[in-house]
Order: sequence, then C-alpha cells, then structure tokens
Amino acid sequence: MTLVSLTVALAETKRRGGALAAFNVIQIEHAEAYAAAAAQTDLPVVMQISENCVRYHGALKPIGLAALAIAEAAPQPVVVHLDHAEDTALVDQAVELGFTSVMFDGSRLPDARNRLETAAVVARCHAAGVTVEAELGEVGGKDGVHAPGVRTDPHDAARFVADTGVDALAVAVGSSHAMVDRVAVLDNELIAQLAAQVPVPLVLHGSSGVPDDGLVAAVRAGMAKVNIATHLNHVFTEAMVQRLTERPSVDTRRYLGAGRDAVATESARLMRMLALHD
Repeated sequence: MTLVSLTVALAETKRRGGALAAFNVIQIEHAEAYAAAAAQTDLPVVMQISENCVRYHGALKPIGLAALAIAEAAPQPVVVHLDHAEDTALVDQAVELGFTSVMFDGSRLPDARNRLETAAVVARCHAAGVTVEAELGEVGGKDGVHAPGVRTDPHDAARFVADTGVDALAVAVGSSHAMVDRVAVLDNELIAQLAAQVPVPLVLHGSSGVPDDGLVAAVRAGMAKVNIATHLNHVFTEAMVQRLTERPSVDTRRYLGAGRDAVATESARLMRMLALHD
C-alpha cells in the first residue's frame, strides 16, 4: 500500500470500525515512528505537518518530501496531510508536492469569508484529487484565541459542509490544543448530535488533553478522525531525556532513536485503542 487520500483512509477505517489516528510530524523521526506503528498494527495512519512545523523548518518541501517518501514505502495506507494551514499558498504548495490531504483553517476569518475561501480551496484540491478538512469555529488552545468552552452547533456545521463541500470537519466539543494534562471532558451527546446531522466525518483536535476512556467514548459517539500531537511530543521528550540520563552520548542517533522508538510504541497503542481493538 502507499499514499492514499483522507477519504479513502476514513472509508477503510469505517469498514473496520473505530476512528483513524492522525499524528503530527515535526522531525523525520516522527514520520518513521508512525510508519512503524502502522506496520505493527496493520492500520492506516495520518502523518500531519502543521503550518507551525513549516515555520520551524523554514519551508514545507524538505520535511514534506521526507514524510511522503516514508509514506510511499509503508505497506499500510498512509495519508500525508497539511494541518491547520491558514495560508492558501501553502495549501497549493502541499498539493503540488503530492500531499493527499489538507486542512484549511479559516476559523479566524469572518464566517462568510471563511465559507468562501474554504469553498475555493475545496474546488482546487478536489480538482487535484486531494481531500479537504476544515474547521468551523475555533477549537480552543490555538494561541489563546478562543476559550475551550466553545461548542459547534450541529445545524451550523451541516450548513457549513453544504456551503463549502469539505470532506471532513473539525468540531469543538470540549477539547483544547496543547494540553499537557489529560483532564479534558468531552461532550459526547453533542458529538452524537453532530454525527447524526453532519454528512461528513468528524475530526477531534486537541486530543492530547483527553484521557483514554474519553477518546474511546468520543469514537463510539461518532468521531471519525482523532488528532494527537502534544502527548506524543511528551513521550518523545521523556524517552530522550531518560536515554541521555542513563547513557550520556553526543551521538544524536542514540537519543533521537530512543524518542522515535517510544513514539512508535505509543502510537501503535493509540491506533489500536482508537480502532476499538481490545
């Protein structure tokens, strides 16, 4: 198997049951870890590169091509996805590089403009065979712009999908980005209402702050894609620090490799859990 679109991966996940796991790539070791986890679990996975990651590296192309190469070599279906892109030029660049999915985040724009710009992105991406995820209203925690208490209205979400033609929708149901404590409580009743009224798969952002049982409940209520980043960064950092503490080394392969292996193990565990595999 090789690169697939988000639509294809979500359809395969729906057939198997559970939700699709989506993990953020920051260094190449992250992408290697997720490919290893996919091989261990025989499950599809989404490798996400955010606009913040692009700023860190200074450009999309180097880290993007690395992720694409790792995905193409994987035996399982892999989506390479541009996450939280507010710059439409970056969306176009991702499509040109061969990304199979993008998230255009127009949530900071006035509502009417968000719908227009999202629809335009959808038209261009669909012409290239690329899936589009979007966000209606802002999920908490993004630079403190929006409080985590915000909730997505099911009727408005359904209208947004109709207006824009997006393939997946990130909704606000109680999670918040960049949480380091897993204490968030999700509104599962709202998730069920959204799943019943919104005609495309629902995406949970800010999942690192949600405990395992909360994530499983959200999937059972109707979440189709679950994004996890901060939690895995914590796992990576802990493993790296432990390796350096126990066996100091100036060879970066030693401690980055320890972080990569720890992330592969935890990613596989999360993938099985989200797939509702005991």
